[in-house]
Amino acid sequence: MPCDVIVGGFFGDEGKGKIIAYLSLHDKVDIAVRGGVGPNAGHTFVINNNIYKVRMVPSALLNKDTTLMIGAGVVIDPKVLFDEIERFSLKDRIFVDKNCGIITDAHKERDRAKDLKERIGTTASGSGPANADRALRILSLAKDVKELSNYLKDVSDEVNTLLDRNGKLLIEGTQGTFLSLYHGTYPYVTSKDVTASAICSDIGIGPKRVDNIMIVFKSYVTRVGEGELRGELSREEAEKRGWLEIATVTQRVRRAAPFDFDLAKRAIRLNSATEIALTKLDILFPESKKVREYSRLSDRAKKFIEEIEDRLNVNVTLIGTGEDVFDIIDRRNEKL
Repeated sequence: MPCDVIVGGFFGDEGKGKIIAYLSLHDKVDIAVRGGVGPNAGHTFVINNNIYKVRMVPSALLNKDTTLMIGAGVVIDPKVLFDEIERFSLKDRIFVDKNCGIITDAHKERDRAKDLKERIGTTASGSGPANADRALRILSLAKDVKELSNYLKDVSDEVNTLLDRNGKLLIEGTQGTFLSLYHGTYPYVTSKDVTASAICSDIGIGPKRVDNIMIVFKSYVTRVGEGELRGELSREEAEKRGWLEIATVTQRVRRAAPFDFDLAKRAIRLNSATEIALTKLDILFPESKKVREYSRLSDRAKKFIEEIEDRLNVNVTLIGTGEDVFDIIDRRNEKL
């Protein structure tokens, strides 16, 4: 009954898309289902120099044998969803829960309000206003949208049935722990909780059904929009270190800071993380680029990984060393 939950450990942008894409291919996942907020978060991953960017569909789409689903807790933008279904030829293998919320143009307009955008730094995707309307019990649901009728499922029933059959389930979280509405740097947060507990609730499985919770940390910290970022570097220094990045959805420059052990320790506690995926090691240690065996890492790269394991008391089982989905050091068997 392998059931793995993948969550972000910092402020999003940790590289979850790459990790999820790798796991779906390597582990031959039967169903990949995403929870989280909505199209305000983007995942990017690369395979054979082809770049994939998604906002609505799970990042497991590269495995053509994996059924893709979106849990009831997610708000969906039908325009974005249909675009991705068409672009990636997913028509026969993606389903949304009948109780997913629906984002409308009116929600996007509210999200573009000057006060909200300037005060919080929203993505203007309409996700926040849609979730606000859901709390008010006035939001339309997927079952109310005729165009979605061929894609509707009871996702909770589907994933629990899969686990009853000992199938492989991959649960995809979005954003990062400290963008959680409850546990993040309020008010500069997203519109709901995005920790592992909430992601499970989004898709409708109980906590006892989860086998592993993998928390994804980048080798440094980045953040888009407003809010605290301890140890923040100047844009010039971030660019000098090669840490300057552009956000997938908003195209805004991400602010950057060194790896924050105190923040990481709190994220592990909030998510009950059982293992760590560490991404972009090659940016911190360029000599590590595209290395796929732990023994071939430099001593200083190994020292950094060992420090993370020692201070956080959780094993680093996946290590990203390049852009490609398969630029990964997989230590899961070694760390059993």
